Amino acid sequence: MMNKMTTLDKKEGSSSSNIESLQFQSLKNLLEKILPDNLFYSQKLAGSDLNQSNLDQLMKNIPLTTKGELVENQQKYPPYGTNLTYPIAEYVHYHQTSASSGRPMRWLDTANDWSWIIENWKRVFDKAGIDKRDRIFFAFSFGPFLGFWSAFYAAQSCGFLSIPGGGMSTVTRLHMIFENETTTLCCTPTYAIRLGEVAALENFNLEESKIRTIIVAGEPGGSIRATRDKIKKLWPGSSVVDHHGMTEVGPVSYQCPFHEGILRVMESRYIAEVIDPATHRKVDIGNIGELVLTTLGRTGSPLLRYRTGDLVKRVYIPVPDKDIDDFALEGGILGRADDSVSVKGVNVYPGAFEKILRKFDEIVEYRVCLTSKDQQTDIELQIEPGVKQKNIDILVDQIQKQLNAALSLRVPVSIMKPGQLPRFEMKAKRWVHEKK
Repeated sequence: MMNKMTTLDKKEGSSSSNIESLQFQSLKNLLEKILPDNLFYSQKLAGSDLNQSNLDQLMKNIPLTTKGELVENQQKYPPYGTNLTYPIAEYVHYHQTSASSGRPMRWLDTANDWSWIIENWKRVFDKAGIDKRDRIFFAFSFGPFLGFWSAFYAAQSCGFLSIPGGGMSTVTRLHMIFENETTTLCCTPTYAIRLGEVAALENFNLEESKIRTIIVAGEPGGSIRATRDKIKKLWPGSSVVDHHGMTEVGPVSYQCPFHEGILRVMESRYIAEVIDPATHRKVDIGNIGELVLTTLGRTGSPLLRYRTGDLVKRVYIPVPDKDIDDFALEGGILGRADDSVSVKGVNVYPGAFEKILRKFDEIVEYRVCLTSKDQQTDIELQIEPGVKQKNIDILVDQIQKQLNAALSLRVPVSIMKPGQLPRFEMKAKRWVHEKK
């Protein structure tokens, strides 16, 4: 028989002095629920001393969980692996990771776990200022990844008019946004830009749109000022609200209502850590590291100290609202640890290019091509300028100067023909790495 959510799961926005106690009790409750029935963690935690009196000591006795372990486990015990606390008959939701890096993972949720996920998304909507006057358009393909599925169900649960936008062209989506007088748009940052560009080509006047809030996820761009500014320029009068989550962990953070470019982790729902990817030691506040998460309410397929692969910088930014979590991430998700590449001794990752290239309205689309051979990596930037763009040489020179100033690296730039680079609805794949 499945356990219902505890009152601890429902408490939000606890003060800093109480959050560690809350997390400690929630983690102990989680371990009691999943052990010994969850075979994956029963084996992984065998020999670990879990009888500890505080959160810090308990966490030190729990080993990190990696995506590689989970993928290997599902391959060995297909189709779902052994990270299941209950019999299969108890699970009602199926999702699959987007496989942006490596093999996809299948993920199952019980009805209680799905309710926990929905509650997380409700907090995202609440902090974004969405209410029952809003009409929300979900511009995504409704595939098997968690994505905006949980957002769609959460919006319905809140009583918001929820309009699905899957299985249609960009032009059709624009018609639906206008015809339904939609006030809120949910999509990736890339697709918010794509919608704006197609609107201009198809003579939609976005100044007449009712869109006032654009909630973005799936990519780092939502917390990058240049990307946000580009979206707001295309959608006059709108605000851009970032959020991040993952299929395997659920909705994790919401944009701070007081500070753009800051994501706040829901501390009563997750234990979050930031570690050095190489040494696994915790990094100091203000330094960049890898985000590690423990899901405190997803008992059917739990994750303990899961290495997300996301690079973040934790900062401390106090706010007047006591209902705001202290675990703040400056710049949101900065990139992926496995996307960071050393080129001529310089570590580069996608977010660094996004910050610079989104400042150029002349660039319609871009792609970064990396080629590694014999322990040496070469880099090339491909850009697709607007059809009417002139003075290409001046544009290339400006781009190279800004990249060199930011990265201390000379990046060759190639000009692509209109429409030559791919367009994306979901996670954009602009970072192409070929290893020879």
